[in-house]
Amino acid sequence: MGSRATAPLLLFLGLLFIFVKISEKRATLPGPSFCLGIGPLISYGRFLWMGIGSASNYYNEKYGEIVRVWIHGEETLILSRSSAVNHVMKKGHYISRFGNKRALQCIGMNENGIIFNNNPSIWKQTRPYFAKALTGPGLRRTLAVSVESTRNHLEKLLGGHNTTSTCVDILLFLRAITLDISNRLFLRVPLHEGEIVSKIQKYFDTWQTLLLKPDIFFKFKWIYKKHEKAAQDLQDVVEELLLKKQQELQEAEKLHDITDFATDLIFAQTHGKLTADNVRQCVLEILIAGPDTMSVSIFFMLMLIAQHPEVEKKIVEEIQAVTGEREVQNSDLQQLKTVESFINESMRYQPVVDFTMRKALKDDVIDGYPVKKGTNIILNLGRMHKVEFFLKPNEFNLENFAQNVPHRYFQPFGCGPRSCVGKYIAMVMMKGILVTMLKRYRVHSHNGSTLENIKNNNDLSYHPNESHSRLRMIFTPRNQAAA
Repeated sequence: MGSRATAPLLLFLGLLFIFVKISEKRATLPGPSFCLGIGPLISYGRFLWMGIGSASNYYNEKYGEIVRVWIHGEETLILSRSSAVNHVMKKGHYISRFGNKRALQCIGMNENGIIFNNNPSIWKQTRPYFAKALTGPGLRRTLAVSVESTRNHLEKLLGGHNTTSTCVDILLFLRAITLDISNRLFLRVPLHEGEIVSKIQKYFDTWQTLLLKPDIFFKFKWIYKKHEKAAQDLQDVVEELLLKKQQELQEAEKLHDITDFATDLIFAQTHGKLTADNVRQCVLEILIAGPDTMSVSIFFMLMLIAQHPEVEKKIVEEIQAVTGEREVQNSDLQQLKTVESFINESMRYQPVVDFTMRKALKDDVIDGYPVKKGTNIILNLGRMHKVEFFLKPNEFNLENFAQNVPHRYFQPFGCGPRSCVGKYIAMVMMKGILVTMLKRYRVHSHNGSTLENIKNNNDLSYHPNESHSRLRMIFTPRNQAAA
């Protein structure tokens, strides 16, 4: 009986061994083995458990700069080699992104807005409204608006403490400033900053939590009900703001005085060019960009300044030499070389958005590897910035930008047809906020906090974990610091 059972078992094991070997031979891309479907389950589980950013770094570290894994059963490439990354960014058949359709419907991004709009025709129709708002006259206004908003918020928060140090809930403070700037530039209606900032954070948590969830997750409404409510709450607020804007447009005597991004979208809806849902989502996305990513970027920059006094000294000396006693102006921006190098090095060393997601819309070849239509792509920019070109890639050092860096090696905003449409305005806003703050105050970390000992999450973006405690910084007036 034993010999009869052994023969079929040995035959089965032999066939299994041959099958695995054939599968591995066919898999020309580096990465975990398929192994009868166990590999895809493990890799997908790792992304759900670790977060997109952390899992991408794990697989690039283990298998190399081009890796094949699976997310939700779909073949996915993780790229951190500059040649492969630039190939994807510049090609027009990678203008779509990937994510669970039910999740995108929940947060309003399914075929709406531009961030995760995966309908190429609707995305192409929508993007020009953003491009118009984020360049030209809007871009020229940005610096003055950023300076004024930062100054007003500093005076409101610290006006009564001009001779003493003040402890500031820094992320909340930066989110209020960036939301105010976005409202002044793109919507221009009265709003409650604190309420909307809170709703934006909950919306982002929902977006991050749901994006890669399996379909079965959405079969049980009680599981995702609170996330659905968080997304709907922000959508409702934006809907109310748009109603206020429409009323202002109806009552305006001179329409050109209040024309802006929201106005153009409302007129497009009136003429049947955009749907109401798309208009609402576009306004939502342009309002969340500051409190969502830019505020965290500036927080990381202030922490780096606090940890590197020699860098702060160079920056402040340059600001004083260029601007003197007056506020920074558009004509000064090209002269603020140290400030720009600092911003670039901060985004390289401590990025907030350190990857971007794409989907292949047709068959292709990337660095010699065949890629099928429908393949998901993760461009691991944060890792790319630390494995190629830079002299001191693993440390924060302005020498990394002492000379011009070839564009292919440094892509904080991406390039090509789906690059960040707000990259120019983002740089102006960051310069305006930083220069206005540093002219007036020195910043120090609170209770010995450093970038190294702050707990961070690296999922949809790299950001501080705020679930346990608020992050604070100490602002000291420069006249007191100098004394």
